[in-house]
Amino acid sequence: TEVGILAKSYIDQGRLIPDDIMTRMVLSELKGLERYNWLLDGFPRTVAQAEALDKQSQIDTVIDLDVPFETIKYRLTARWIHPASGRVYNLEFSPPKVLGIDDITGEPLVQRDDDKPETVTKRLQAYDAQTKPVLEYYRAKGLLKSFSGTETNKIWPHIYAFLQTKLPDVSQKDAAAPR
Repeated sequence: TEVGILAKSYIDQGRLIPDDIMTRMVLSELKGLERYNWLLDGFPRTVAQAEALDKQSQIDTVIDLDVPFETIKYRLTARWIHPASGRVYNLEFSPPKVLGIDDITGEPLVQRDDDKPETVTKRLQAYDAQTKPVLEYYRAKGLLKSFSGTETNKIWPHIYAFLQTKLPDVSQKDAAAPR
């Protein structure tokens, strides 16, 4: 979409998408989902976005994944892709058999612009400056739950257990059904 292309231009420069563009995209997607449970990842990132979201929807819980920036930077900059197929490799978790080469085609892998170290550093700095006030906004409302760590397999069981207390019992079949 036109707004998606505009959003991508900000991401490629290592900048966060402006509030008005991001809010328009997300709130548009949320219309019609009032009767469902949903989870947002990476939104809201500013207090203005949080306030706009609160005007449209009732937020029950906000989860903060407190992961050191160095861990995030290391993981993102270790990500490489095969553009033609969309296959993703991570030098730490799922490396290619030959460094820099797609396992299936033998073609070179590339690093997305938003995964390059300088871009990741800019994005993390912007995230830190803009998101801390959002965490305080939701903490003041009594909605924030933080989980700290550096490894998904150690953090996820705690998040899952917490979410089980918040969400109605839904079968795997129902959870996988498109809405």
